[in-house]
Amino acid sequence: MAMRNLKHPVFWPPFLILIASVSYSLIDSEGFIKNASALNSFLLDKFGWLYSISTLGFFGIVVWIYFSPIAKVRIGGKNAKPFLTKWRWFSITLCTTIATGILFWGTSEPLYHLHAPPEGLGIQPNSIESMRFAMSTLFMHWTLIPYGIYTAAGLLFALVYYNLKRPFSLGSMLYPIFGQRVEGNIGKTIDAICLYSLVAGMASSLGTGILTIAGGLNTLYDIESSTLILTIITLVIVATFVLSAISGLMKGIQLLSDWNIKAFIGLAIFVFICGPSLFILKIGVEGIGEFFQTFFQRSLYVGLSPEDNWAESWTIFYWANWLAWAPVSALFLGRLSLGYTVREFIHFNLIFPCIFGAVWMMIFGGTSLHLDYFGVDSPIYAILQNEGIENVAFAILGDFPFPKIVSFIFLIIIFLSFVTASDSNTSAMSGLSSTGISPDSPEPSLLIKIIWGVTIGAISLIMITNSGIEGVKMASNLGGFPAMFFMILAAWALVKLGRSPEVLE
Repeated sequence: MAMRNLKHPVFWPPFLILIASVSYSLIDSEGFIKNASALNSFLLDKFGWLYSISTLGFFGIVVWIYFSPIAKVRIGGKNAKPFLTKWRWFSITLCTTIATGILFWGTSEPLYHLHAPPEGLGIQPNSIESMRFAMSTLFMHWTLIPYGIYTAAGLLFALVYYNLKRPFSLGSMLYPIFGQRVEGNIGKTIDAICLYSLVAGMASSLGTGILTIAGGLNTLYDIESSTLILTIITLVIVATFVLSAISGLMKGIQLLSDWNIKAFIGLAIFVFICGPSLFILKIGVEGIGEFFQTFFQRSLYVGLSPEDNWAESWTIFYWANWLAWAPVSALFLGRLSLGYTVREFIHFNLIFPCIFGAVWMMIFGGTSLHLDYFGVDSPIYAILQNEGIENVAFAILGDFPFPKIVSFIFLIIIFLSFVTASDSNTSAMSGLSSTGISPDSPEPSLLIKIIWGVTIGAISLIMITNSGIEGVKMASNLGGFPAMFFMILAAWALVKLGRSPEVLE
């Protein structure tokens, strides 16, 4: 019965392409990495400017929507009632978007920027200036722009799905431009392309989670990372998020996200109180000042010099990553918003998550910078270089009271974060691959969820065991390229709706 509900033109093309790519990587690992790296470098070099200007444009459109008449429109119609409380809505939104990333990169990314800032900006490495740059860059990479991308995509889907009553499809997001033409083969093609993009991005994210958990096990229990250990971690994560996805939107994910965000808040408070609190406040304030002062310059920085590839390695890499996730994540984020207004949608998908992300980066990024720059016995950057990025957070937490307990709690938070994010996107991917999905029947079949969960886990494992963190970054970039063009069209569609809010009433 489950396979009868399969939307074959959407499911099979990305699935077979992914299987072929994995097979190629197993047969000729060096050749696969070489070719993928060459394609990745080509896309970043030739289209980096488009990544930068389009993502800034998405954020600008969301700001315009917030102050326009459409902001008062209720998603689902005037009489629609929410099925989630505001707390549940916020916790699910936060934990299923980029909260997984801030765990992995929050402590390690600022070290890169402290010691190797972009040559084109003339910043002296390992200086107060580069420290300030590192903090402002964290705000750039983890607040307004990424959440602006998600908000634009999620809001558009919510409006066309609930207000315009269009099918559960990414093609429906382009209905304001192309009308019913997107509900045929064009829509199925869009769904298949974006499904491929998300699997690449999701495999990338899961890969970072597997590496971080492996680093935690090594730090806490001296369990050396190996293919066997990485495989076991992958199996546990995949099994857990598939079981959670099976339980449906109203059950597993709500419980997981509630536990997750409370653990996030508890750990952040602990690190702030026991860490360099005054320094965190100072570097946070200066970082915010520099962030707003240089917002347009930094968000559009692509590196003119051929030798300056900092933007390709960082900012453009992030924009590609968020774009890979955005279209299919929109299906999930849009579903949550029934009964709330457009302005409330922007509050809970952009403003509140940005505030949380900024505070988190101040605390954990500030602590990392302080220990590395001022510490005598904590060569954090040396740990990053010699032991791997996955060990940085645990090395930092080792300087706090009750290091074993705190590190174990951090390990649990990582696990919950990746399970929660994977749960939501597996549900959205499965829905996109299925027929008969509607507001009254929102859940796809069990078998399709299992197939996508196992596929993503296998791709992640193969990627990290063959090419490590560089493979993770390449997968994100390659997935984000086709999604970028879809998002440009989606932004156009959102502007059209914003100019005609009466069609949504």
